[in-house]
Parts: sequence; C-alpha cells; structure tokens
Amino acid sequence: MGQAVCKELGPQVASFIHCDVTKEDHVQNAVDATASKHGKLDIMFNNAGIVDAYKRSIVESDKSDFERVHSTNVIGVFLDTKHAARAMIPARCGSIINTSSVASRMGGIAPHAYTSSKHAVVGLTRNAAIELGQFGIRVNCVAPYAVPTPLACSTFKMGKEEIAKMASVGSILKGVLLEAQDIAQAVLYLGSDESRYVNGHNLMVDGGYTQTNPTLIDALTS
Repeated sequence: MGQAVCKELGPQVASFIHCDVTKEDHVQNAVDATASKHGKLDIMFNNAGIVDAYKRSIVESDKSDFERVHSTNVIGVFLDTKHAARAMIPARCGSIINTSSVASRMGGIAPHAYTSSKHAVVGLTRNAAIELGQFGIRVNCVAPYAVPTPLACSTFKMGKEEIAKMASVGSILKGVLLEAQDIAQAVLYLGSDESRYVNGHNLMVDGGYTQTNPTLIDALTS
C-alpha cells in the first residue's frame, strides 16, 4: 500500500521505507533516511496500531496478545518519538503526533490490551511534550471515534456499512459520519503552524462522544 501511494504522489513528493515500529533499527533507519533526503524532519505521525481479539472477560485474555498489542502500540510510539526527537532537537522545532483513541479516555469500549495501550500513549505523549517543549518540539495526540477502517472491520467482524451504522447509532453528533479524512485534517492541524502553541494535548475527534455517559439517563427514561 505504501509503495502504491508513493507511486501515485510521485517520487519528488513521497518515498516508501519499510519499517517495523517494534524494531529500533528499523525506526532509526526510517528517520535517518528521511532527514538525509530532506535535510530535516519537521513532522512525525505515529499511526501504526493493532488491536487484540475482543474478549469480554479479562480472564479469557491471553498474555501473548497483550504483549503483542503493547509492542506495536506503545513500544512503537516510544521508539518513533525517541528517534524523531533525536532528529528534531538540533533544529529546535518539530511536531510529533501520536494516534490515540476515544478508548484513551474511556473504559469498556475496546479490548483490554488496546484500551490500556492507548492510555499509555497519552501518558507518554504528555511526558514527552514537557521534556521536548524546551527544544521547541510539540508532542500531541489525535483521538478518533469509530471509523469504518479495515482494522475496525476485522476487530468487530463487520463490514464497513455495518461499522458505520453502529458508529452512527452510538454517536452524539448526528447527521455526520466520521471518515478517515476527518482524522487526516486533525493531524494536518497538529502538524501545522496553526497549532503552534498546542502541546501535550489529546485532541478528541469524536463529535462529543467522550463528554457524556448516557447510561444513567437512558435507564431513567426507558
């Protein structure tokens, strides 16, 4: 997919570098290659993420699944942030953006490993924002609500239309369906100078979903 996107955009605009974010030498190589080609690294978007099988009980959860998810979702973000900072500190500027989730603010809406990994991403983001802010580097998160992506379809074993319908029923903001493009716009904002004084923030792109818990009012009015 990465190679196809680069071909569509053209070699002067984009280049593809294979990178397993759980392996430090891969991450270091990707950052070094980018800095070498462009002379600097302005923005790092850490979007790699996986999810464990949905099991309602923690008793049924596997340690191996938990470690696998955290290896990508947490260790990957740590390594990406570390090496992005290494490239950005000399220039004393830059923007690092990590993908979290509405599950980083709420419990009970995603599997245990995924939920805990996204909470960890927010904690790492805030810690890094404090340290790297002294070098003019901003570190933020973008936290999406449900988007009908291949990952969501695989997790819930539903098609895109089913995921979209489920998301619409549970959403607070009616009449609007969250799409990947909306997340991209939020990331673009955090990477641009329009957010030049935004640091350590977990930007919710959720239509207000995490601002309320409708369980009580639903029980009272049912």
